[in-house]
Amino acid sequence: MKHFIALMALIATPLAAQDFSEGSEAKSWNLYAEVPARFEAEVVDVLCKLTGDCPENCGDGTRQMGLLRTTDDVMVFPLKNNQPAFTGAATDLLPYCGQTVTVDGLLIDDPDLNAKNLYLVQTVTTADGTVNKANQWTKEWAKANPDAAGKGPWFRRDPRINEIIAREGYLGLGQEADAAYIAENF
Repeated sequence: MKHFIALMALIATPLAAQDFSEGSEAKSWNLYAEVPARFEAEVVDVLCKLTGDCPENCGDGTRQMGLLRTTDDVMVFPLKNNQPAFTGAATDLLPYCGQTVTVDGLLIDDPDLNAKNLYLVQTVTTADGTVNKANQWTKEWAKANPDAAGKGPWFRRDPRINEIIAREGYLGLGQEADAAYIAENF
């Protein structure tokens, strides 16, 4: 039976290894194992698909979004949008909750690292052909945090992050551990 399962896995491998690079205009981020990938997918609430817990409108931005690829019914996890900061793609995909769209970006697939179907979405194209860049995260963050305006990266001004640092320190070990580390190393 072990040999049968191994043989079936070997036979299925070429079918599973599809090339989605045709027609992709994705820009390289020079990341290990990145491959340009353009495909059609339904934008879904991952938790909904996995557990059946399905709030309206994919949780209104409180859930991780996924891409259920139409050609093979594989769940692809969009972990990043098209901005230089490593911000998530949920903000950019939420407006398309439940819709079938065409996405273009970079697919990370590396069996040695157990990285499979991770995606960096750069554009979303709707059924009517409208192309939208996936770059809304920092704009939406600024709208949600008007009191955090200023210079420097958003995460230095984010009230949630600053509250955690105040409570737990930069190392997550408390203010005393931070003070000791700083005294020893700086």
